Amino acid sequence: MSFILPTLQYDYKALEPYIDAQTMEIHHSKHHAAYTNNLNGALEASDLKGKSIEAIIENASKVAPVIRNNGGGFYNHGLYWDIMTPGGPEGPQGKLLEAINGSFGSFDSFKDSFTKAATTRFGSGWAWLVQKGDSLVVSSTPNQDNPLMDVAEVQGSPILGIDVWEHAYYLKYQNRRPEYIEAFFKVINWNEVAKRFKA
Repeated sequence: MSFILPTLQYDYKALEPYIDAQTMEIHHSKHHAAYTNNLNGALEASDLKGKSIEAIIENASKVAPVIRNNGGGFYNHGLYWDIMTPGGPEGPQGKLLEAINGSFGSFDSFKDSFTKAATTRFGSGWAWLVQKGDSLVVSSTPNQDNPLMDVAEVQGSPILGIDVWEHAYYLKYQNRRPEYIEAFFKVINWNEVAKRFKA
């Protein structure tokens, strides 16, 4: 069974003015589609075919680079689309907020930590909010790596992630990555993040 490019739960223009429609369309229909197609192609001659994406990428150090990179790209973007929404809650609530406060001291301290991780990730990559047992930590990874992989510096379950490859923001923000990160906080689907935290 092949992996399929997920359908977005909102229109390409739905996250404007924070993330523009043209970026969304190119990012989803070109970049994510390419990761999906390349992953399927790489798996054709692999004994990993038929496994879940999590099972494929968790042993990233032992798979071919083409599977690691495209598998990560497929998984990461699926999470990215799901944890964004138009008109969502302004911040986390309930158990998730308690966990953030317990791990970082306050939501503002978490936001500062997450923003720093995303801003200082050199070149292309991602910043993450990761669940490790009962605590939450912020980390970043290069390229299309993520915290599920055995190669990640911080391993755990990613519940929030921001794509800081230039293709995620350059049409609107050019080299102003911090502005894109600030805008990203306006479209986070905290209900989805909370659901992933509970899981």
